Amino acid sequence: VQLQASGGGLVQAGGSLRLSCIASGRTFSRHSMGWFRQAPGKEREFVAAITWSGGSTYYADSVKGRFTISRVNAKNTMYLQMNSLEPEDTAVYYCAAVRGSGYYTQSFRYDYWGRGTQVTVSS
Repeated sequence: VQLQASGGGLVQAGGSLRLSCIASGRTFSRHSMGWFRQAPGKEREFVAAITWSGGSTYYADSVKGRFTISRVNAKNTMYLQMNSLEPEDTAVYYCAAVRGSGYYTQSFRYDYWGRGTQVTVSS
């Protein structure tokens, strides 16, 4: 599985962005997916995850209520809708995939990673 994240950019605080992650291959629907982010000088952190069917989602407390993860298996695409953005959300955002039906918050559990997309939120 190859992943490509896009949709990042510069936005003012309070604004919105939608990230996309497109996967290659025919097994996208057999993989649970996640979004992680890494700010300068900080470790990569979990943002959100979604099971392979899209039936269950999980969020970091810092983004709960502001971000929404979703997927369209027919399009091999996962999304992260980010609303009410804050300067603290500034980071490089990565999408990741793991084979199976569960969802995970730990980055080491994921098998495939895409290149990141930069999100910058100005105050």
